[in-house]
Amino acid sequence: MTAPRYDVVAIGNAIVDILSPATDAFVAENGMTKGAMALVFSPEEADALYAKMGPGQEVSGGSAANTIAGMAMLGSSCAFIGQVADDQLGEVFAHDIRAAGIRFDTEAREGAPTTGRCMIFVTPDGQRTMNTFLGASHYLPADALDRGLIAEARYLYLEGYLWDPEEPRAAMRAAIDVARGAGRKVAFTLSAEFVIDRHRDAFHALIDAGLIDVLFANEAEMMSLTRTQDIEAAIAAVRAKVPLLVVTMSEQGACAIAGDERVSVPAEPVSAVVDTTGAGDLFAAGFLHGQARGKGLKESLTLGAICAAEVIGHFGARPLADLKALTAGV
Repeated sequence: MTAPRYDVVAIGNAIVDILSPATDAFVAENGMTKGAMALVFSPEEADALYAKMGPGQEVSGGSAANTIAGMAMLGSSCAFIGQVADDQLGEVFAHDIRAAGIRFDTEAREGAPTTGRCMIFVTPDGQRTMNTFLGASHYLPADALDRGLIAEARYLYLEGYLWDPEEPRAAMRAAIDVARGAGRKVAFTLSAEFVIDRHRDAFHALIDAGLIDVLFANEAEMMSLTRTQDIEAAIAAVRAKVPLLVVTMSEQGACAIAGDERVSVPAEPVSAVVDTTGAGDLFAAGFLHGQARGKGLKESLTLGAICAAEVIGHFGARPLADLKALTAGV
């Protein structure tokens, strides 16, 4: 097996986040569940909700794209595969990800729908309520995969959010086959409880077949996956089926389990929680970067905790501070 050219190639939703402050009353009046993510299924509905937003900021997003943006800032070599449309937001996404030093070669898709966008309403307590119109991102075909690129990456990183539609799901299955055929590792994030509810059996099948080397989940996602109300029971049900299980537990920190080894770290202190968008994505960035650099579980968890703490201290799901400087002592 040849040495990997990239630390990670990620496949995920190519989305531009639009963030705006909002009151709890606004969230309730518009039928949103505070702190949750809901899908917007039509362009008309997306346009109507966008019209209600106050002044905001546009930042390229998408769960897996956020993760590799963080990894690139830490010094990892990264590539991304995701579908945008041939429109203004598609140009914004492509510019941002390439400017971060990430290889992005997926051709833009012509015609409707538009590039995906996530309208994020951030309440004063830092909670983010997301309304996502996935648009072109859910039309990623298997023939858009660069199989040689996937085979050259140490890790293939996949987000559960993209498992919903048939076309990108088939692309991700094909990518798993390429990665495993090349002797590379597959990392998978469960993404959200509503995703698990729709694809629980499929996710269990991936895990049971030994196709996942690194599984990322938060506490609620683990309990949803295993249909239990006890996090320790959930961990016990999965830990023997994946070589490396990583579970985040908000302010309680995070743990990683590899075989008989279990390591935990506390959450990093923050002066104020401004916006929790991207916390899990950046935790995965720090952890995977540590693993790609041959660091142990504790060091990798600490890197993840530092990256997550940075991103919740400001608006947006991409780091603003120098992650290399923040993590220099790890």
